[in-house]
Amino acid sequence: MLRRGLLFSLLAVSLPAVSAYAYNDVGSIALDPQTIFGIRQPDRPKECPPCFNCLLPAFKCYQGSECSPNDGMCMCPPGFGGQDCKEPVCGALSDGNNRTLREGPTCNCKDGWGGINCNVCETDSVCDALTPEKKDGVCYKGGVTVKQNYQQCDVVNRKIIDILEGKKPQVTFSCEKDVEDVNSKCDFQFWVDQKESFYCGLSECEWKFEPSHERNVTSYDCKKIHCECIPGRMLCGENGSINLDEFLEEAIRGPASFECDSSRKGDECHFSEPEMNKMIKDIFGDPMIHLKCDSGECLHKTEVPGYKRPIKKINKPLIAGVIAGVSLLVVAAALGIYYYSRKINRRTGLGPIHLDEDDEGSKLMIDHQPAALQFENISYNVNGKQILTNIIGSVKPGEVMAIMGPSGAGKTSFLDILARKNKKGTVAGDVYVNGVRVSDNDFRDVIGFVDQDDTMMPTLTVYETILNSALLRLPKDMALSAKKRRVIDVITQLGIYHIRDSLIGSEEGDRGISGGEKRRVSIACELVTSPSILFLDEPTSGLDSFNAYNVIESLVNLAKSYKRTVVFTIHQPRSNIVALFDELVLLARGRVVYSGAYAKCQQYFADLGYACPPGFNIADYLVDLTMHAARIHGDTSASESTSIVDGEGTASDAYSRPTIVTRSQTEPPKRPNRKRGNSIRALQERQLFTKRVAPAPAEEQEGLPLLDDTSVWRSERSFPDEATREWRSSFDEREYEPDNAPAAAPNSQAGESDLDLLIKAYDVSLIHENIHADILTAISNASGSGPDSDDSEALQPISPMKGFKKIGWIGQFSILSGRTWKNLYRNPMLMLTHYAIAIVLAVLCGSLFYGITDDIAGFQNRMGVFFFVLALFGFSTLTSLNVFAAERLLFVRERANGYYHPITYFAAKVIFDIIPLRLIPPIILGTIVYPMIGLVAEWPSFFKFILVIVLFNLAAAAVCLFIGIAVRDQGVASLVGVLVMLFSLLFAGLLLNHDTIPAMALWLQQISIFHYAFEALLVNEVTYLTLIQHKFGIDIEVPGATILSTFGFDAAAFWSDVLGLVGFSGGFIVLAYLAMHFLLVERR
Repeated sequence: MLRRGLLFSLLAVSLPAVSAYAYNDVGSIALDPQTIFGIRQPDRPKECPPCFNCLLPAFKCYQGSECSPNDGMCMCPPGFGGQDCKEPVCGALSDGNNRTLREGPTCNCKDGWGGINCNVCETDSVCDALTPEKKDGVCYKGGVTVKQNYQQCDVVNRKIIDILEGKKPQVTFSCEKDVEDVNSKCDFQFWVDQKESFYCGLSECEWKFEPSHERNVTSYDCKKIHCECIPGRMLCGENGSINLDEFLEEAIRGPASFECDSSRKGDECHFSEPEMNKMIKDIFGDPMIHLKCDSGECLHKTEVPGYKRPIKKINKPLIAGVIAGVSLLVVAAALGIYYYSRKINRRTGLGPIHLDEDDEGSKLMIDHQPAALQFENISYNVNGKQILTNIIGSVKPGEVMAIMGPSGAGKTSFLDILARKNKKGTVAGDVYVNGVRVSDNDFRDVIGFVDQDDTMMPTLTVYETILNSALLRLPKDMALSAKKRRVIDVITQLGIYHIRDSLIGSEEGDRGISGGEKRRVSIACELVTSPSILFLDEPTSGLDSFNAYNVIESLVNLAKSYKRTVVFTIHQPRSNIVALFDELVLLARGRVVYSGAYAKCQQYFADLGYACPPGFNIADYLVDLTMHAARIHGDTSASESTSIVDGEGTASDAYSRPTIVTRSQTEPPKRPNRKRGNSIRALQERQLFTKRVAPAPAEEQEGLPLLDDTSVWRSERSFPDEATREWRSSFDEREYEPDNAPAAAPNSQAGESDLDLLIKAYDVSLIHENIHADILTAISNASGSGPDSDDSEALQPISPMKGFKKIGWIGQFSILSGRTWKNLYRNPMLMLTHYAIAIVLAVLCGSLFYGITDDIAGFQNRMGVFFFVLALFGFSTLTSLNVFAAERLLFVRERANGYYHPITYFAAKVIFDIIPLRLIPPIILGTIVYPMIGLVAEWPSFFKFILVIVLFNLAAAAVCLFIGIAVRDQGVASLVGVLVMLFSLLFAGLLLNHDTIPAMALWLQQISIFHYAFEALLVNEVTYLTLIQHKFGIDIEVPGATILSTFGFDAAAFWSDVLGLVGFSGGFIVLAYLAMHFLLVERR
């Protein structure tokens, strides 16, 4: 009824000329809204008021202010002054009680302040004066009240603005939070043209702030409201205006609300009260008063409300799905690898091999340049000790040269020098190929070398091992089918076709083929390339007599059929093998006892008085002769236990075995307990190795049993006939006496052994002269000045143009990658262990740090989980120490034999170590851990997390790879790797604060990969978080960047840390390659 009476009164005083807005009630009465503000009333008389005293009934305090009982003055709220608090004050809120009343129509506020009464801050700096320490002030403009908030609003209702005709309607709104949060209150003032019309006091207020990704909503809800007019002001009795005093005091009761929504632009705020809303709607057509507000509240920076992250909802089904998916992926990969390996094994080497019409394999064997090998004056000295002295010899294409001698005679050293191996000592002498000196690179292109020890990949089959050698070393333009056929021919020739699909195996892992079979595989790897000159060190070691003969026979067939030159060392071969030799070099104590045609050696030694008994193995006889001939004449009590340097330059007890009258120098002379055996052996050796000037026929040799051509000497305990047994029994009761020793050779001097005489005899022999003459002839022919220089069939010097072109780096990398991948998936335990550990520890970490919180404890947990993850991957990369350790010797030998360029081998090893072992496990762990822990739920942050742990894993693996290559001993390498990781871990930033590190040790942090990764992970996670610390009953909101700086981390260092990890990864990979290139070089 009050509202209806007000409308009728407005209708009665309205001006008919003004355009009207319809307000329809029961009688459908039209109302002109402009007349509401156009009423003219009689002027009020001016009276002189008495002195102000709010304690008297005639005076009152406005703005809901209280009256002071002490002086009868009103206690005005901020922004208002005067005796009754009706007038706004200017200056700045920070001026306190020193603010002056407004003198003009508007206030001139101080810099940084705004609003009708200068209550609204605009900059942070002006708030310093309102903080306890006069610093770190912040002008918070979020809209929500922390202590006491002020807002200056413009009314944006279109009709209200139009009706006021240029008089700007505005609203000021302020709220004060009760300390105990029991009775918070707000104030609302309505202004027209900078003059306050009415005000409302709101009590029992509550407010809330609802942030979201789309919008922020601030709302104030007050249960009670009380409004009053300012007498004589617009809408409250001003001349020509209406008076809403009765309506405001009686109708407006609440509840009232003030709400701002950031998603609405231009009218983001509104003030709402039921009765007021009805009036606005009925008169102006709007549901409520719409406002555009600017708020400001001065706070200390620690009081600024931060963005409160919504309660984290851990997606348990997603986590379970991720764990199950990753596990199934690993299992599927393992099954796929197993199936693929079985399929390859079934397919490898089986089935027919179809050749092209032109047999490229035969073309390879025939179309080559024969190479004769000549050498003279070969000497070798190690640390002042002479190992070899003036070795001479020659072998032609199609011939086989055997180098024989007792253990420690220098056979291996001599063979290494002929094959141009890198030696530790000093080498002297001349080696010619077809009469010319050839550079090492050209020489190595046309030779093959088989070491005494077999070094091969244990996870490859026999066929794959030989095929890799063929693919890497045979001509680039040779068809693949021809290369495979060549492999089949070789393994058939060597009798290993039946084991072509068997794994090589190793003693540490699964057993594979036997030692003798490995020997033949090693030979096959060289034979498959059909080299012009083939060197072999003890090719028959570890083989039975039958297979030993097959190996030597295959070498002889290679030499005879395809004009190859074969040189090998051999230790006391069987007689049927010796019969295959073309040339023989017999060494003893590094000197030449014989070098020449094998067919002439028996007659040569017979002429010297050392005739080999009929039927006796000439190889055994000559080796034993050199050992027994080393006894010095005149020393009948004991012979020296001769020590000579073997092929590796180390001392070996080559001649420690006593002969005839020899005893160890360390033992005193004494009678043997078993005189019978010693006497028989002494007599046998005396008869065999005593030099005779004119040897008698075998049947006249007194004291020796007759042997036919097919028999060999038995042991001293086995004699075939009665005469021999009688001859043996004649010595049963005889004692060993020094007088029974062989007599010295004629023309020998005191202190000179028979061996010295043998060496001197060869130096002046006709055989020696002929070899020297052959070498001079070859040199002369090669230079074009010899008598055979124009002979078309004369051997020509080797030229690089005669060689064939091998596959390039890309082809080498492809073959080596396939070999490395086979080695990896056929020994899958290392790879699967990395994956299993990643899954298990990811679930464990996720369970321990599940649902991490955004507070100080959560920050500590973040540091802990990051530190653990880095430590896990850092120490797991110690397995990189074995990447090259297991294949160090294999690489050195293959490199020396010209299989490939080192860069291709290194690239294949690094890539197939990085991808399966260093790239995939961090991704598995990160994918599981990230959602379980509840880290920042943003895709960019997740990918940065994965990037950092992957780069860290690569950097740590690169460091360990370099250590594994640079340090030869695996135990020492492990110790160095652990120490490097521990020291790097120390400077990560968790155990030792950056600010407390001594200045002289700061550089250690700059070389810590743990520091780069740890800082990058924390910066990625914490920088934009607001952490809450509940202390002293309040929640202190601390920016994440502040926490980072407290711990010595740089919040802007993420990408610089990433670049640091990239630099470490690339730098140590380069260092690892350089170490491999320069350190892993064969030196024998």
